[in-house]
Amino acid sequence: MKLKTHDSRLTTDWETRSRVAIAIGSNLGDRESHLEFARSRLHALLSGSRTSTTRETAPVGVPGHQPPFLNAALVGTTSMTPQQLLAELLGIETDRGRERPFPGAARTLDLDLVLFGDQVVNEPGLIVPHPRFRERKFVLEPLAEIAPGLRDPVSGKTVRELLNLVIG
Repeated sequence: MKLKTHDSRLTTDWETRSRVAIAIGSNLGDRESHLEFARSRLHALLSGSRTSTTRETAPVGVPGHQPPFLNAALVGTTSMTPQQLLAELLGIETDRGRERPFPGAARTLDLDLVLFGDQVVNEPGLIVPHPRFRERKFVLEPLAEIAPGLRDPVSGKTVRELLNLVIG
């Protein structure tokens, strides 16, 4: 009897999977519908994904008066590179009508790549971990709900520890 050999591609794919965290936000149009669109697309894109509950928050660090945001977070695993995942996120935003007339403009959908495994990336158009996530309660709170032990590779702190620093 001949035994089947193990397909090394399966092992390689599994070994190169990274756990990622994505912040989801919307403050323009049908916010809940925009978030649901993002959740659906991200669940199809990432393995083992989990999504936080949705929270309404005041805009932070944006110009002028803007409507409140709905925010959530999602974690999952991928075998894509950070650059490939960012391209997918930008495509999802565009598919939902995201426009960028100026930095900080109101948006139908905002998808931020917060963490990508233990990777640190600093290149034009992509900084991971997200440079401001450590100080943003609207990112840390939903992320702590679904992945409190996820670790920031720069500070070495968990999401829960970072949230505790923000809320005091």
